[in-house]
Amino acid sequence: MLHALVHGLPDYPDIRVPADSLIRCFYRHGEPVANEGFTLSATVKAVVGDLAQPEDCDRLFSGASDPILFHTAGVIHPRRVKDFYTNNVDATLNLLEAARRAQCRRAIIVSSNSPIGCNPTPDHRFDEESPYNPYQGYGKSKMEMEQRARARAEEMGIELVIIRPPWFYGPFQPPRQTLFFQMIRKGRAPLLGRGLNQRSMIYIDNLCQGLSLASKVPGAAGNTYWIADAEPYEMRTIIDTIEKLLEEDFSIRAAHERLRLPSFVAEIAGFVDTAIQATGFYEQKIHVLSEMNKNIACSIEKARTELGYEPKISLREGMRRSIEWCLQQGYKI
Repeated sequence: MLHALVHGLPDYPDIRVPADSLIRCFYRHGEPVANEGFTLSATVKAVVGDLAQPEDCDRLFSGASDPILFHTAGVIHPRRVKDFYTNNVDATLNLLEAARRAQCRRAIIVSSNSPIGCNPTPDHRFDEESPYNPYQGYGKSKMEMEQRARARAEEMGIELVIIRPPWFYGPFQPPRQTLFFQMIRKGRAPLLGRGLNQRSMIYIDNLCQGLSLASKVPGAAGNTYWIADAEPYEMRTIIDTIEKLLEEDFSIRAAHERLRLPSFVAEIAGFVDTAIQATGFYEQKIHVLSEMNKNIACSIEKARTELGYEPKISLREGMRRSIEWCLQQGYKI
C-alpha cells in the first residue's frame, strides 16, 4: 500500500496521493526501513517502534493534521498462539487510541477471511452478513480484533472501515508465496482430493484499490467489506496457472507433478493443529495443510455496489507479475 500511495499503480493511478502529502509508515524494531526493491520517497517518514507501546503509536501521529490510518500490520504465522492476540488485537487497539488522541477521522483496518471460517459447500459464498465462525487461533484473534475495534471506534467517533481480504499474492509478497512457486516447479505442491475446492484470492494491486476506496467513499464509514479478485478459483486451477506461466512466460521447466493426497489428510492436520495450538504453540506447515482442502470463497458484490470496487487484474496476469517480481529480486524459483 505504501508503494501505491507514493507512486500509484499502472492499473489504478488514482491511488497516488498528492506529492505534498506526508505519509508516515510504521516499522518494527529490526525491520528494514524499506520494502525489498522499494526506496522510501521524500514524502515518506519512517517511524520505528513497537505497536505494543502506546508512546510509539503516538509518534506515528505526531504533528499530523486530519490523518487517515491504514492499518495493515498483523501476524499470520507466529511461534506462539498468544502472539496472535498481542499483534492482531492489542496492537490494533493501541493504534486506535493513538488515532483518537490525534483526532484521526477514518481508520481502515485489514482483517482476514479467517474470522468467518470455511464455506459449508463449494458453491457457497461468504458475504458481509455471514456469521462469525473463526478458524483456529488466527481467526479467533481477528474476530476479537474486529469486534473490539468496531466497538471502540464507535465510542471514539472514528470512522472505521474493516477490509477482509483472502489469500493475497503479488509484488512484495512474503517468502511463503515464493516457496509455493518453488513447490509447484518441483512437482511438490500438495493437491488434496481432486483440488476442486474453491479459494478466493486477491492480487495486491486489487487490494490496494479496495483500501483506497475505503478511505475515500463517505458511505464506507462503519462498514465491513470483502475485497477479492472477481471470482474464486479451484485449487487445481491456481496450481495449473502458475505451472503454465513458469514454462510459457519464463521458460522455467516444471515437473508436471503434484503431491496428491487424500482429502482426509487435511482433516487429520486440522486435529493436530488444534492440539498444538491448545498447548500455546503454532506450527505453520500443519496449519496450512489443514486448509488445503477447504472452500474459502467470498462475494465482493457489496464492495462493488457501495465502493465502486472493480478488480482489473486476473489470476494469470497477477501471478505473472508475481513471478516476474520474484525473479527481478533475484529469488530462485
